[in-house]
Amino acid sequence: MLGSKGPILNRAVVQYVTGRRIFVEGHETKSHNFFRSWGLLPRAWVDIHLLMSLARSDERFMRAALKEARRALGQTSPNPVVGAVLVIDNRISAKGHHRHAGCPHAEIVCLRDFGNTIPAAATLYVTLEPCSTTGRTSPCTDEIIKAGLKTVVIGTVDVNPRHAGRGVTLLQDAGIKVRVGVLTEECTSLNEAFNKWIVTGRPFVVAKCGMSLDGRLTRRPGESRWITSAAARRHAHALRAQVDAIVVGAATVRIDNPRLTARNAQQARQPWRVVLTRSGKLPRHARLFTDRFAERTLVYRGKSLRTVLTDLGKRNVTSVLLEGGGEMLGQALDARLIDKVQVYLGPILTGGPVLAFPGRGASVTQNAVHLDRIGYQKLGQNVCITGYSRFPERHPRPE
Repeated sequence: MLGSKGPILNRAVVQYVTGRRIFVEGHETKSHNFFRSWGLLPRAWVDIHLLMSLARSDERFMRAALKEARRALGQTSPNPVVGAVLVIDNRISAKGHHRHAGCPHAEIVCLRDFGNTIPAAATLYVTLEPCSTTGRTSPCTDEIIKAGLKTVVIGTVDVNPRHAGRGVTLLQDAGIKVRVGVLTEECTSLNEAFNKWIVTGRPFVVAKCGMSLDGRLTRRPGESRWITSAAARRHAHALRAQVDAIVVGAATVRIDNPRLTARNAQQARQPWRVVLTRSGKLPRHARLFTDRFAERTLVYRGKSLRTVLTDLGKRNVTSVLLEGGGEMLGQALDARLIDKVQVYLGPILTGGPVLAFPGRGASVTQNAVHLDRIGYQKLGQNVCITGYSRFPERHPRPE
């Protein structure tokens, strides 16, 4: 059609719709008068409201798929976490999630949960692009096509080089309507560890510690070792249940004799316990070598943290939790190996001997590590701070 500001098609003017926001020719608007100023027919306004309604429905059902996916957090490695729901007549008729590596994928579990012939009006919502290659299971794209689905909504494209975009293309070539990019950020962050590992071969690294307000990991010698509360420690154990490996230095083993297990999480898959040592002199009776998970303990002698992470990646370890001590945390920071920081702050200034991140530090402030997407959570009298590392381009020290 021809509008007062030039030739415009009723549907073409809508650049994209996100939730309740619509963007037309680069402008955000909800105003009916805006469309009149462009000379658009009322039909265009109706079409836009239909698009907005569709976007809200897509987000609603994708959130249900995300909730389903989260049921298997920490259980699927080295596979990604995926959830799916089947929607018929605007109602969820079946659900599914990928439980463990080697088990059926979320889409297949969902279709089996429905158990009947799929009606033409059905829509499958899945948090991650369906796989298109044969591994431990057959390609999900084949099963979706075979089931007769006509519409599939995907949260985010798989970054796996073997799959990236291929599943979408196969579904479209089979005549299936595919919508991609619903709650993309949430669907992507769900698999932040897998996404790094599958592209780089190296695990996603989380640096975690309990720290006093003056930046210490310990109290004064001879005092209780706890800086954070029981609530904060329970929260940290839940994190242990979501990673593939926990890494500590030899001093932590000698002084604290830790278990490094996920004790409070339901159905926890115990992580690898990894010890870095220069001398190889470790107490034989330490819990890591004598408890029922002793076969899950690895010792690396005289290896750099970077080398250890590379080797762990080859072992299909997609995520690593660095728990200290301070020297190792400082080295990881100096080497720019940390992807995410999770610090528990206790309401105390201890003056203890062990600093949280000693290291060399930044030569100039411009080289300091910055944190993005910072989150805060109050846990009793403690605060959990999370953030994602951003490493600026290195600048030389001024003369």
